[in-house]
Amino acid sequence: MNVHSPQNYFVYRHVISFEETNVVGNVYFARHVAWQGACREMFLRAHAPSTLDEIARDLRLVTVRVACDYYQELQAFDEIELRMSLANQAGNRIELNFDYRVSRGDGWLQCARGQQEIRSMRQREGALVPCSIPQGMASALVAFGPSSPPIATHSLEPSEVSHGG
Repeated sequence: MNVHSPQNYFVYRHVISFEETNVVGNVYFARHVAWQGACREMFLRAHAPSTLDEIARDLRLVTVRVACDYYQELQAFDEIELRMSLANQAGNRIELNFDYRVSRGDGWLQCARGQQEIRSMRQREGALVPCSIPQGMASALVAFGPSSPPIATHSLEPSEVSHGG
């Protein structure tokens, strides 16, 4: 199936557990930021595995800014998806957008929106130094940016990771 959208997304799906809720029963706000990290990691696993090898050596993807606006409360067992897209990449800087959606009835409702700014760095002699975005990651991200060509939908286990629009 092709996605016919001016914007392509990497989609990370997740079912909320009791562990992710607070004493009141709704999702603790910091979990939204953790899901951004999980989404980003699953993107690397699916589309830029060579970047994971570089992280195991000396590459550091440093999050320098994160934000999240909340529109809807979430509860245990809600099924959510994060739609990650590239806003911009230049030099050693990557800006990502995250649209959070929750399954409600027969459709999806936007429940939050987030952003991250990441810097690509290398560990050198006990210090972090700026470096170019790894080629595999930079190329993979382009497919999820504005004006990208349609992408075929697929899924990965165990997190039901797919991309769509």
